[in-house]
Amino acid sequence: MEYYLKLDQLSVGYNGKTLIHDINIGIHKGEIVTLIGPNGAGKSTILKSITRQLALIAGTVEFNGKEIHSYSYKDLSSWMAVVLTERMHPELMTCHDVVATGRYPYTGRLGILSAEDEEIVDESMRAVNAEDLGSRDFNAISDGQKQRVLLARAICQQPEIIILDEPTSFLDVRHKLELLSILRGMAKSKGITVVMSLHEIDLAMKISDRIICVKGDHIFRYGKPEEIFEESVIRDLYGIDNGFFDPLFGSIELPKPKGEPKTLVLSNCGRGIPVYRMLQKQDTPFIAGILYTNDTDYQLARLLAASVIAEKPFEPISDAAIQAALEAIYRCDRVINAGVTVGTGNARMQEVLKAAEKSGKLKTAGA
Repeated sequence: MEYYLKLDQLSVGYNGKTLIHDINIGIHKGEIVTLIGPNGAGKSTILKSITRQLALIAGTVEFNGKEIHSYSYKDLSSWMAVVLTERMHPELMTCHDVVATGRYPYTGRLGILSAEDEEIVDESMRAVNAEDLGSRDFNAISDGQKQRVLLARAICQQPEIIILDEPTSFLDVRHKLELLSILRGMAKSKGITVVMSLHEIDLAMKISDRIICVKGDHIFRYGKPEEIFEESVIRDLYGIDNGFFDPLFGSIELPKPKGEPKTLVLSNCGRGIPVYRMLQKQDTPFIAGILYTNDTDYQLARLLAASVIAEKPFEPISDAAIQAALEAIYRCDRVINAGVTVGTGNARMQEVLKAAEKSGKLKTAGA
């Protein structure tokens, strides 16, 4: 299958000075591809080079089988829509006027919009829930509202490919989700190719078909989200040495509390997670157990707990795990029962709970 957008031996930078070299990436039609990486890594430089905002240092960008510089600007603007981080400051233009500029590649020399063009403008504004902004001065609205209007302008172009640089900047949570849902719908229902940069790696993980990791003078990694969003890859990409990336939850976690743990948390089936986070906020080191390694509690406990008493999945709890739990009860000042479901496989958790109760240290989470 031919690539719809192809970067071949591409080198990008400013004023003839290479910032990133040897970029070789192929993108299929209808894919959502997201650039992630540290601030200043060059994500915007790559996007500006793709959209001819910057001259290429070396290599080529091919779009729909043709070298991108072979397109006239008018032809390219009917195929490609661009939303960059630079803020527009148009004089005396309403939001409707700004969105309507997306139709100019299709109008005559006078730029007069037809009734059909006007309907497309209105549809585009409705798509981003910005229809109430139509008559307002573009310069008088908030940054978040401007972002939605600029996306409406891009939609109004009816492009085959849309390039966005940090489109979720200035948006609250609701509108971040709304914008990304719109982009997903455009990609999957209309076959529009989306290439964008995002700072929110949790959102990039959830919406993207492919991820481009940008770091240093080269592309650090390129692949599917499940290949990229691993703890070690994200740690190396961002140079994280003061916390963790949790691939299961798609979240960044603060470092585990330091010190000798004097709290034992007993849980399973995800019930320990809020207690782990509470203890972390209190900077209280703790032990977690007895957890099967396929339990959601274990996935977070391994990052936040001072130690985890673990057991292999689908196995009866071993004598070694029971002994470790009993020793932890003895060493700790308190034992928190965050919620333990006991079944045939983990029936021996009853021994641990009884021992904790007998010690007088057992507390129920939230009590």
